[in-house]
Amino acid sequence: MAMTIPGLTIIGESINDSVPSTHVLFEKNDMAGIIELAKSQGENGAAYIDVNVGLRSPGFMADVVRKIQQHISLPLSIDTPDPEIAAAGLEAYDPGRAGGRKPILNSISQARLEMFDIQAKQPFVPVLLITEGVDQNGVLKMNKTAGETHATAKVMVNIARERINNATNDQIILDPGIIPIGSDAEGDFKRLINAIKLIHQDADLKGVNMSVGLSNFTVMLPSKRADGSPVKGPLESAFLTLAVPMGFNTIIGSVKRNYSLLPEDHPAMQCLKDVLELDGFDTIMRVKEFYS
Repeated sequence: MAMTIPGLTIIGESINDSVPSTHVLFEKNDMAGIIELAKSQGENGAAYIDVNVGLRSPGFMADVVRKIQQHISLPLSIDTPDPEIAAAGLEAYDPGRAGGRKPILNSISQARLEMFDIQAKQPFVPVLLITEGVDQNGVLKMNKTAGETHATAKVMVNIARERINNATNDQIILDPGIIPIGSDAEGDFKRLINAIKLIHQDADLKGVNMSVGLSNFTVMLPSKRADGSPVKGPLESAFLTLAVPMGFNTIIGSVKRNYSLLPEDHPAMQCLKDVLELDGFDTIMRVKEFYS
């Protein structure tokens, strides 16, 4: 059972084509295996089940959604950048099988605003991707600073309010993006933490939900430190310890991780605090020092 941080919602990450073992289940059309994954995540603390079928057909997404809903009563998160796959998954979703709860749609960016139109067929809670915004010339570009990320958040929340009838902040999830800490020479972790802070301080965005795919944070890192203690779980918990007090409240994550709030003097906390003060290659060396 995943340890829970008060107020933290876990969207179970395992039914995702990028997970090698899940990819095999999809390739074999092993629906019993997929259903088992959904059930085990629900039994171990997930509040939603993420469903990402990769580049497979809209019909396949619809079939997976229906089959999972025959066996669990948790709401689902339909996870795809493809509008057709998203529409198929959302149309197949039955709120009645999830206690009347809406599905999540992950994710809508400024380049994919047409995905809002699917709500005419199935109301959903949108995840708004705020890692990229449109500049003065109408060109989509990656946000490099906390200020740019915060500005995109304001634009996207206003669009969501216009496109989804009576959408309130607590019915919107912002995804400010997270990249692997082990290769962050560009200071993206600083951008992320400062963006979360700016969103939290913005009265107009009060109560909005924030989420990232947390396992992305520790991709490419070893699982254990030189002394045998874990690497990934503590660093992910250290991120949450910094972010949760600033209104960050949702993750796509693993129910097998013991996420917890860490004491200030924990080595993983000291590592991330140092990273926030360092630049360039020094940040990578500081993370390496933590695990070696």
